[in-house]
Amino acid sequence: MDTITTDLGIGGMTCASCASRIERRLRKLDGVYAVVNYATEKASVTHPADIDPEALVAEVERAGYTAHVARPDQPEERDGMELWRQETRLLLSAAFALGVVVPAMVPVLWLPGWEWVSLALCLPVVAWGGWPFHRAALTNLRHGATTMDTLVSLGSLAAFGWSVWALMTTPGHVGHGSVYFEVAAGVTVFILAGRYIEARAKRRAGSALRALMELGAKDIALLVKGREIRVPVTQVRPGDRFVVRPGEKIATDGVVTEGMSTVDASLLTGEPAPVEVAPGDEVVGATVNMSGRLVVEVTRVGAETRLARITRLVEAAQERKARAQRLADRVSAVFVPVVIGLAVLTFAAWMLAGGDGTSATRSAIAVLIIACPCALGLATPTALLAGTGRGAQLGVLVKGPESLERTRRIDMVVLDKTGTVTTGVMTLSHVAAGDGEDTTEVLHLAGAVESGSQHPIGRAIAEAADSPYTVEDFISLHGLGAQGVVAGRGVLVGRPSLAAERWGELPETLAKAVSAAEAGGATAVVAGWDGAARGVLVLADEVRPGAAHAVRRLRELGLDVMLLTGDNPSAAEIVAAQVGIGRVAAGVLPEGKAEVIRGLRGEGRVVAMVGDGINDAAAIAEADLGIAMGTGTDVAIEAADLTLIRGDLLGAVDAIRLARRMLGVIKGNLFWAFAYNVAALPLAASGALHPMIAGGAMAVSSVFVVLNSVRLYRFRAESRS
Repeated sequence: MDTITTDLGIGGMTCASCASRIERRLRKLDGVYAVVNYATEKASVTHPADIDPEALVAEVERAGYTAHVARPDQPEERDGMELWRQETRLLLSAAFALGVVVPAMVPVLWLPGWEWVSLALCLPVVAWGGWPFHRAALTNLRHGATTMDTLVSLGSLAAFGWSVWALMTTPGHVGHGSVYFEVAAGVTVFILAGRYIEARAKRRAGSALRALMELGAKDIALLVKGREIRVPVTQVRPGDRFVVRPGEKIATDGVVTEGMSTVDASLLTGEPAPVEVAPGDEVVGATVNMSGRLVVEVTRVGAETRLARITRLVEAAQERKARAQRLADRVSAVFVPVVIGLAVLTFAAWMLAGGDGTSATRSAIAVLIIACPCALGLATPTALLAGTGRGAQLGVLVKGPESLERTRRIDMVVLDKTGTVTTGVMTLSHVAAGDGEDTTEVLHLAGAVESGSQHPIGRAIAEAADSPYTVEDFISLHGLGAQGVVAGRGVLVGRPSLAAERWGELPETLAKAVSAAEAGGATAVVAGWDGAARGVLVLADEVRPGAAHAVRRLRELGLDVMLLTGDNPSAAEIVAAQVGIGRVAAGVLPEGKAEVIRGLRGEGRVVAMVGDGINDAAAIAEADLGIAMGTGTDVAIEAADLTLIRGDLLGAVDAIRLARRMLGVIKGNLFWAFAYNVAALPLAASGALHPMIAGGAMAVSSVFVVLNSVRLYRFRAESRS
């Protein structure tokens, strides 16, 4: 039976268990397999071709959620209005709750009628502010399931309902220990704050994909009967021909049919030096034409281009990673039903033992209040706020908690070469002069010629030379080099092959300099005048300061280190030897990088990937922990879990250490959030714990969680010395 894959946008999920519920619902259909991504709010559904996608949408809606068919090649845009609504709900609820909590905690404010004021202020918080939790609890109830939303809803409603009942039945004799409006309002606001922080992180989940899709050109100079017509890139088809001028993006994948030029493909290949192209050579969409005019015949468009394939790789990797459910949701599957059952048993036990209804109700509510997950709602957000705040001070940005779950088990770090271990910028390393020539003069004459060039290598030479001369009659030689008249001399600067073509074999001294440069993974440029080669200029992508120290510290943390690059093996081996890396994978294309990461994970390794370019984005997303250099592309940064703002490789050491520390604090917070409440449950059930004391104990657990998270501000960075 033929099968197809349909992407659905899902709405209304409040926790990872919602995603699991939708998966189970869809999988009940014959021949259907579904994977629901809670983080990106999308579902990838593989189903028989005869099943209408709208039937899948209807099935999701019957489960109590919203759905729509999404385009598989277009990332879902997060609803900014929904985030604004969440922020508004949080701020207004917090403002009202402040008027409830402060008087409850300050006895001097217990003026006549303060309980009624608390009721008026608490009502909109519980009813309107807490509506998302009540709605989710009702949805879960329809399916016979319970989550933390259930407990939040029950706990806040129980505290509010008890307080209203006490206020109505004993007017004028309520007392400060009989109403718990501050508990109902506080629980609601704390959980709203946690959900808002989570929503902001989720909204960025599709940013990497949108950034990738936006890299391509929007329109194209199509050749029709010899005339150029500017049309949207979506209108081109394989076989069409289009023109690319210097400085323009190549709109889509194709083959050069006319012209010679250099193409900056570093974002996709990772190689720092531009690639020379001529008729018959393939070019890739989103790369930049640096010099000559090109005519390109289209070979692939739309979803078939290399850029689109990289986009799909990033999205697929993000979907696999987001399958890890949050610990609080997993525990709640058992904890919530137990608490509800214990509250019911408490009420029944008191009534069977001959207790009055007031005592039975008070004890049952105390059970719900002491177990209400206020601290659980704070456990992850407060650790994230403290950890990310400290990380930002140290130049490390942490995206969200999902990426931290396996950080403790990271046992291998894979480093991209260009822009990560190295600077990613071609710089002049040295000049070798021929016999009887002056190196300074060679540099000045070559630099003067290259001052008229737009080629990255030419610009690097010109910048290093800072020549006192000026060039006349400048001519660019289409990626081979450049020539011009400098101080009355006809100077040629270019590839060794161009020099050999013009002047024959290079002198032995210069030939050795060229061979040594190429063996070391560097680029050699020959300069000459008066009919002879006079010197060799060697350019290289330099190793970042501190890279060797960073690699050594990663090993001291018990991690294996691997170098992964699209550059040539010779250059990769040289760089690896300089920084102390023993394992190298070179000449790897973007798709291959993600495959290498998958292979390592298939071996049982838990991998962190550090990179900076678009060519690294899929590998970064595929890794268990993705780390991007802040000096790199937006795509790599958005695909990563951690970002090193300073572009300092030693920051990767700080990032891994900080991520491990944050995960430890989050797990500690979750443990103590449960421990505080669970330890007091027997006291609450026995009637020994008044609901007000239960509310106080809940507040203490919240304070403990906050203080435990604040400890992250004492985290210290690695020494840069």
